[in-house]
Amino acid sequence: MMEETVSSSSPSIFSLGRGRSFFCLRSILLLGFHVAASSAFSTPIFQETATLQRTAPSKTIGVEIELPDFDEMFRRIQAVSPLARLAVQGGGSGEGGGFAVVDDNILPEGQKWKNLERSKRKIVHQVDRIDNFQNLGPPLLRWRASMKGPCHGLSFADFIMNVEKRQMWDPQIESVCELYPINDLDTANIAMGFGKYGDCEKLGVGYTKTKAHPIGISPREQLTLCGIQKFDDGSAVIWGTELEEWHNHLMPAGERQTRARSHLFSIALVPTGEDSFDAEYSLQLDFGGNLPHWMTAPLVLDSVKSMFGVAQPFFEKDEAGELEKTLREEKIQGEKFEDRNSILFTP
Repeated sequence: MMEETVSSSSPSIFSLGRGRSFFCLRSILLLGFHVAASSAFSTPIFQETATLQRTAPSKTIGVEIELPDFDEMFRRIQAVSPLARLAVQGGGSGEGGGFAVVDDNILPEGQKWKNLERSKRKIVHQVDRIDNFQNLGPPLLRWRASMKGPCHGLSFADFIMNVEKRQMWDPQIESVCELYPINDLDTANIAMGFGKYGDCEKLGVGYTKTKAHPIGISPREQLTLCGIQKFDDGSAVIWGTELEEWHNHLMPAGERQTRARSHLFSIALVPTGEDSFDAEYSLQLDFGGNLPHWMTAPLVLDSVKSMFGVAQPFFEKDEAGELEKTLREEKIQGEKFEDRNSILFTP
């Protein structure tokens, strides 16, 4: 019987708690920054040689997390996602911002996007792809959506990282869990260059497992390092990168499943007003096994569009008041942080 799909939307990502903000100055670091989109993704993100690795403690005693080459990782993300590039460089939020001001002339690896869908009347108004990106087999896919409601990265990430919200649009998912959150987010922010890529609100190793399908589909699993970046103008970048074979000791106990891999994953969010924002979802997902990529790509396309359809009412209507509560709590925490700073830095 032919084997079918894994959860067709995203990499292994952890369930979210509420992070606290670490505010950094980044304007100086961004001066002169340029994305070299035409160069190949040849620089490794992780190092197999232990002496070359940069690690940080997790909240689990004795478990270290290898940190990626953040410059290389965000270079790749910005090369494929103009909206992510806009979020990092700044100056493109607010009315008339977002997709209206992105630079689509910088192409990843010099390759051209093939447009699959375009409709201004839909939430997801554009879908593009590059086949066999980086000669890795699966296509690189990109969805563009314009959403109503406040731009909030942590809440948006819940629709991928929280198992209950994920199951609202992804029936294949069995488990999405945070295995090893980083012990101190300041460590991640320092490794990223003190605000060069915003404020890291969340970082850790996550695990995803999918269900076996009644017609004989075997489960898949992923082990990924994931994070969320927040920027001063309210923009956010949600990212994930697959961990390597030498990280397999971090896998949870149990029978191993066919490994799926996300070669590249990011979601960029940029506010276009007080109650609107643009979102760009970029994903290159390898299902593993022997399924042809031409068969799995349409499943991925439809799955991610479903996610946007489920997320839109939450941000626009917030009928349960969950988003309003989150924003209110964050405002209170932010005021406490500012009050603390005013005491600490008063001569």
